[in-house]
Amino acid sequence: MADTQVFRVMLRMQILPGKEQEFERVWYSVADVVGENPANVGQWLSKSAEEEGVYYIMSDWADEAGFRAFERSDAHVEHRKKLHPYRSHGTMTTQHVVFDLGRERLEARR
Repeated sequence: MADTQVFRVMLRMQILPGKEQEFERVWYSVADVVGENPANVGQWLSKSAEEEGVYYIMSDWADEAGFRAFERSDAHVEHRKKLHPYRSHGTMTTQHVVFDLGRERLEARR
């Protein structure tokens, strides 16, 4: 097993019809709130290829404690307030990364 401590968070958000482009713009404009957190190691916004209006927000964290601290922070509350008007509902799944083949391959090339 790879020696990685990455904690991954995946949000699935159903965006209100007709609000998709505005949601994308607002997500991008507030993404630094997450990205500037020292525990955050990356984040991505993806749009479903199969489901209309469904987006996935993935974020990787140095560890679960770092994510949970951010999750309870005032900065996170403000961040969520800016995105919530665009969604009809959403779910969150958390994961511990077991293997990161992209990172392994990158490190092997060095």
